[in-house]
Amino acid sequence: MRLANKIAIVTGARSGIGKATVELFRSEGATVVGADLHGAHVDCDVGDEAQVQALVDNTVRDHGSLDIFFANAGISGGFDGIFDQDAAMWTEILRINLIGPFLAIKYAAPAMKAGGGGSIICTASVAGLRAGAGGPAYSASKAGVINLVKVAATQMVGAGIRVNAICPGLIETGMTQPIFDRARDKGQGDRIGHLNPMKRGGLPVEIANAALFLASDESSYVNGQAITVDGGLSASHPYNHQSYGRTST
Repeated sequence: MRLANKIAIVTGARSGIGKATVELFRSEGATVVGADLHGAHVDCDVGDEAQVQALVDNTVRDHGSLDIFFANAGISGGFDGIFDQDAAMWTEILRINLIGPFLAIKYAAPAMKAGGGGSIICTASVAGLRAGAGGPAYSASKAGVINLVKVAATQMVGAGIRVNAICPGLIETGMTQPIFDRARDKGQGDRIGHLNPMKRGGLPVEIANAALFLASDESSYVNGQAITVDGGLSASHPYNHQSYGRTST
């Protein structure tokens, strides 16, 4: 029960990583408010300042405090190139993926400080580390999240609040489902994740486990970091990995 008596908010809670995290946090003893645009415990547009403020205020009102905020909600925007995207698309992707975590930090931190501290976790992506893992706007938004947690961590001096990010690789979620479905329809399911040393895609619970670590006291000295969970994909430039014990001919 690593989160016993903790109060947590998880956004993007309706499916994928968010849903898996809500279930895991609850199994570890936390009271969890799951938020999503539609269909979760609480409806919330994470890019709307008033709604995020209300989400935090209502959680504190109903449960007495706030210890954990997992700013997980995000959108993809597809893989169109720079010259096929417009400013309106960029604005919406940045609003959800980058302004959303900013608002989570802005409103969660004061509530956590009043309670003696807490942990804020943001979902970034390997797409924020280098090219080739997402569309231009998505990748830029996730690079922004990585820098945001570093800046935020330095502005929480003495507050007892840690701010970190998780950078997932290819995880089977609602957002990435078309990639997995397309590969399986072509009989290429075994090619999913073939560029990483694990030779597979990831599961939402594998990201939830990283979030649990960052939410718990086990990570009490981890702050301002972007932890990559990608099967080893970003450990090298992509190439076709041979199976262990085999050599190429």
